Amino acid sequence: MDKRQKVIVAILAIAVVAAVSYILFGRDAFRRSRVDHIRMENGTTQQSAGPLNQGNVSPISGLACDNWNRRAFAFMQPVDVQARPVAGFSQADMIFEMPNPAEGIFVTRLMGVYLCDIPTEIGALRSARHDYINIAKGLDAVFVGWGGSAFAIKKLNDGVIDNIDCNGQGGKKAPQCCFRKERTGLMRVEDTGYAKGEAILSCSKEFGYRSEGKFAGYPHRAEAAEADRPNGGHLRVGYPGVMKAEYDYDKSSNSYLRTWGGAPDTDRNNGQRIAPKNIVVMTAENEQIMADVDYKGRGVSDPWEGLPEGEKTGPTNISGRYNNLQLGDPWFDTQDSGSARFFMDGREIDGTWKKSKASAEPKLTFYDSAGKEVQFVPGQIWVEVVIPGMAVEWQEG
Repeated sequence: MDKRQKVIVAILAIAVVAAVSYILFGRDAFRRSRVDHIRMENGTTQQSAGPLNQGNVSPISGLACDNWNRRAFAFMQPVDVQARPVAGFSQADMIFEMPNPAEGIFVTRLMGVYLCDIPTEIGALRSARHDYINIAKGLDAVFVGWGGSAFAIKKLNDGVIDNIDCNGQGGKKAPQCCFRKERTGLMRVEDTGYAKGEAILSCSKEFGYRSEGKFAGYPHRAEAAEADRPNGGHLRVGYPGVMKAEYDYDKSSNSYLRTWGGAPDTDRNNGQRIAPKNIVVMTAENEQIMADVDYKGRGVSDPWEGLPEGEKTGPTNISGRYNNLQLGDPWFDTQDSGSARFFMDGREIDGTWKKSKASAEPKLTFYDSAGKEVQFVPGQIWVEVVIPGMAVEWQEG
């Protein structure tokens, strides 16, 4: 090999190393730099004063509907296999799937947000967590759950959000607004709690909650023409075991067919396949709420303040049972932004998320790599929250 050939081989080797280094490290570094940029430029992000969409459309999904100016309702819903298929998701404007690890077991929990359509039945219903309350407040939603963690119940009792508690445990106690189904198959008692849409609307009115929504919304744009869409694509969100979420992009409908734990995900109410138009995968730090942590020393509120002492140290202690995601809540979080990946029109967009922790009222906002608010395709938005190191794999069509 002569000198010229050696130089060419060396240049090629450097190029390969550089490419691999970018794939392994550079992309994450870029995302972190974008997060820092958003923190600096949007440290005082607030909800927009005016609507972000034109016409009589849902401010969340961007779809035209008769109830476009109705206030949204956010329901806590299950991940448990025994409770599947879940009732209502095909009609949701937005769904959040978030880690909810308890006592060393990794599980998730969901929150369906309904504005245009409130299903005839929603369920099974699950207990409240404070992270979801914070997100629901930013959407100007009425929060509906079946009981809750001590930390969530404390927030509901403090009146931080208009709410309906079907279990009568805390907040606005309203067991009359919901019902239990008869147990069948492998269903547990936890799988039998449901709500009827009309009953929830009536209860909300009875409680004097505002019926008209004030949420400025998420911006939307026209979807790509079918000729400009790729053929297929596969997204895997690495929740473990039966919680694994996968999506196959369908070019003709411009949606992502959801598979859950290896089985097609459908709506219990109508058998319809769950197929969001938009998917957000956002990363947030997570930790369990522990009795021996100096939270005030971190500059945040003490989660244990105002709870019975036994919850912290006694025989009924819940130390380590419930988690806290760093999603910009104004109570326990030190972080309020992070990296995000967006999937729409069959393609991936890198970006960030931000939720100002000045209060619970600002919306969870999404930005592209240029720092501009992401414009979604009109249709359902599914948000997957993952913790650092969790696998997220996208195979482009």
